[in-house]
Amino acid sequence: MSILNMLPPVKGLLQENADVGKRSWFGTGGPAEVLFVPADMDDLVVFLRNLPQDIAITPLGAMSNVLIRRSGIRGVAIMLGDWFKKIFVDENVLEVGAAVHCNELATVAMYHELGGLEFLIGLPGTVGGAIKMNAGSNGVGISNVMMECEAVTSSGLVKWVRVTDMDFGYRHSSVADDLIITRAWFRGIPNASYSITKRTKELLSKRTESQPTGVRTCGSTFKNPDSKKAWELIDAAGCRGLRIGGAAVSEKHCNFIINEDNATPEDIENLAQSVAQRVFDKTGIALEWEIILLGDK
Repeated sequence: MSILNMLPPVKGLLQENADVGKRSWFGTGGPAEVLFVPADMDDLVVFLRNLPQDIAITPLGAMSNVLIRRSGIRGVAIMLGDWFKKIFVDENVLEVGAAVHCNELATVAMYHELGGLEFLIGLPGTVGGAIKMNAGSNGVGISNVMMECEAVTSSGLVKWVRVTDMDFGYRHSSVADDLIITRAWFRGIPNASYSITKRTKELLSKRTESQPTGVRTCGSTFKNPDSKKAWELIDAAGCRGLRIGGAAVSEKHCNFIINEDNATPEDIENLAQSVAQRVFDKTGIALEWEIILLGDK
C-alpha cells in the first residue's frame, strides 16, 4: 500500500517519490518517500496532528548543507513554501518566515538601515535551517541577532522558543531534528555607527573572492576544530584538488567539496571521509561534519 493512503488530506502539495536529491545544492542524491509542501501554517499543523505516529518526518530547507544518500529519505520530508517566505519590519524588529533565504534577510535589513545582520549576506540557506545549525560567518552566528522563534512539533503543537532556551553553540543548537521552525524574530541595530550598505557589500565581495561560486557545492564540509581552521588542516594534509569519482575538493577553498562531474552521493561522502582520514593521520584531529547526512548508508 502506498504511504500516501496513510496520510491525512492537505491543501498543499503531497508528492510521492519526490526527487529532492537533484534539487539539493549538490544536485545529487536519493528521493523522499513523500514530499509535503504545506499551503500555510494551518495546513502544516493539521497535517502533523493527524499524521500516524510511526511515520517519520524530516524538515528540509534550501538543502544548501545537506547530502542525501542514494537510499533517500523515508517517511515524509516537509519543505516550507511561499506562505513562509514573508518578512515584516516593525521599527528595529524583523519578523521573518523560516523559508526566507538568509541572503534576502540581510538585504532587507540593509534597505531598512538596520545593522547587525550583514554577516548573513551570501549565506546559502534559509532562516529555519540557519537557526537549526546556528549558521554564521566572520565570528557571528544567527543566535547573536535572534530574539525568539515559532516552531511546530512533530505532533502539531505550536510553541515559541526564546533564544536563551536553545542551547546555541558553534554550528549547533538544541533544536530537535523533527521540530519545524516556522518563523523567527530578529533585532536589528538602528542608527548604526557604520555604513550598513558598505559593510554588506564588503562581506559579499570577501565571500565571493574566497569561496567557489557557480558550482554545485554545499558550503563548508567540516566544522572548524577548536582554535583551528578546517581548510588549513585539509590543505596541509595534501587534499586540495583531491578527487573521487565526480567529486572534487575545491582548489579555491579546500573545505568545500564540489560535484564536478555528475558525482554520486557515494563519491561525495567517500571523498569527505578520505579527507578526514588524511587530516587525522597527519594531525590526530578528527574533523566533524558540518554538512548534514540524510538517508541510510
